[in-house]
Amino acid sequence: MTRHGDPLETLVVPDGTEAQERDLVTEGDVLVGGRATIEFGIRGGTVVAGEGVRFGGGIEAEGDCRLDMWCDVAESVLVGGDAYLGERVHIGGELKVAGDLDIGDDVDIEEGFEANGWIVIRNPMPTIVLLFVYLKHLLVVGDEEAAQRFIDELVDDESSDEPSVDPLVVPAGATVSDDAWRVSTPATIGDDCRLHGNIRATSMTVGENTEIFGSLRAQDDIEIAAGTTVHGDVTTSEGTITLGDDVRVLGDLSCGALELGTEAAVDGTMRAAGRITMQTDPGRME
Repeated sequence: MTRHGDPLETLVVPDGTEAQERDLVTEGDVLVGGRATIEFGIRGGTVVAGEGVRFGGGIEAEGDCRLDMWCDVAESVLVGGDAYLGERVHIGGELKVAGDLDIGDDVDIEEGFEANGWIVIRNPMPTIVLLFVYLKHLLVVGDEEAAQRFIDELVDDESSDEPSVDPLVVPAGATVSDDAWRVSTPATIGDDCRLHGNIRATSMTVGENTEIFGSLRAQDDIEIAAGTTVHGDVTTSEGTITLGDDVRVLGDLSCGALELGTEAAVDGTMRAAGRITMQTDPGRME
């Protein structure tokens, strides 16, 4: 899956991501914008969260973990690399760090902490703020290629021999829970994902063989690739809904225009204000 434009202003759910009983699990890294709320715990590579992010569970980071000031984590934080905590971060459980710990003022860790490396008590967050300011500058001046290289260097482990994986990106101010995913940005969901909750975004693309236990709603276009199942309604206010081959929607469908792939199925009612196009043979629309 390829990202385009500002990587911090789109909800990106990479291939293979799963919403399990208590945790959101991904193979890659995790970037969370400021003031977002994630009711799940997080399990991934490196985890970077902006100011005031709230996590409803714990964090398990195989790489580093960077939490900006005022972040709140309901349970324990386990870090395979280094940890950086800004001032007034709260952790409801314990903190265990395999590497170094850089910790700000007035950090509250209810069950104590331990680190195998150096422990420095100060406020490390200006460094993280600088990273995001620099990234925003690259995007404002239109140098998207340099911005993409920068974000890849921030989250990728260059020492790993494994191929890089797109990070899970949650935009600023988003809400992610077992009931609903709400963002005021576009959303991109990868292949082979398994997610719970109704997803709300400005526009949406969903990859192949993904299963979503909830409805999809967007203002603009919704595109769902082959083999995906949606256990709910699919609705767009103004855009086109495109269903790939063998897509199944177990609820109703409402849109401006509709394109149906081969053997796509909608169990409920289909409503389209404009044209309905049906693909009867692979590669040919009628």
